[in-house]
Amino acid sequence: MATDHRTLHNRVLAVLGPAIAAGEYATGHTFTLQGLEEDFGVSRTVAREAVRVLESMRLVISRPRTGIRVRPLRDWNIFDPQLIRWRLAGSGRMEQLRSLNELRSAVEPGAAALAAVRGPAAERSRLVIVADEMARAGRAGDLETFLELDIAFHRRILELSGNEMLVGLSQVVSEVLVGRTSYDLMPRHPRPEALRLHKAVAQAIRDGLPDVAEAGMRAIVTEVVEALEDDPTKSDEDDVPV
Repeated sequence: MATDHRTLHNRVLAVLGPAIAAGEYATGHTFTLQGLEEDFGVSRTVAREAVRVLESMRLVISRPRTGIRVRPLRDWNIFDPQLIRWRLAGSGRMEQLRSLNELRSAVEPGAAALAAVRGPAAERSRLVIVADEMARAGRAGDLETFLELDIAFHRRILELSGNEMLVGLSQVVSEVLVGRTSYDLMPRHPRPEALRLHKAVAQAIRDGLPDVAEAGMRAIVTEVVEALEDDPTKSDEDDVPV
């Protein structure tokens, strides 16, 4: 029965969550448990479980006698990975990607500089190996392997920064990378310049050169922001950075 409840409440969330995230229900819109029961054909328990998940993301607030009310965007837990996925799946995908990449541009260059001075030597050297593996996968057009390595590369830099606040953003960065691949915003073969920059950042971190590492990472994330601003409809054949 518990499994059935989870399946049913996930079905409710799969519809209601993305709809709220996409702005289909305006701030202040009110739901009721009874209405959710009727709309989705589920029990009161299932409806309540779905609402609790939405409350945990701060998308809605539930109060006795006033119902379940949609909260303003400023209240949302915008770093929640599921919420990021919902927003990327909606009509505001490009705006969400821009916001996320602007966050990356503010965070990752500094993290790369910290990694160059704080990371253990062996771990810093390992980044160069990952960059080389990324280049091989990219040249081969193996985007699945490339994505896995790209996530590992950027996540490891945040970890090597030695700052738990930066490490806490690892999943956010991962969702950006996954989202761009999932929604066909990556070329079949990543740009050679982007691959070169990843290798340069890895080498600078390995060699303990914080200024060089920071500049290289800034070039990586700045290119992404500029590409989205210039032309958000680039095809697979276009030069889109990674």
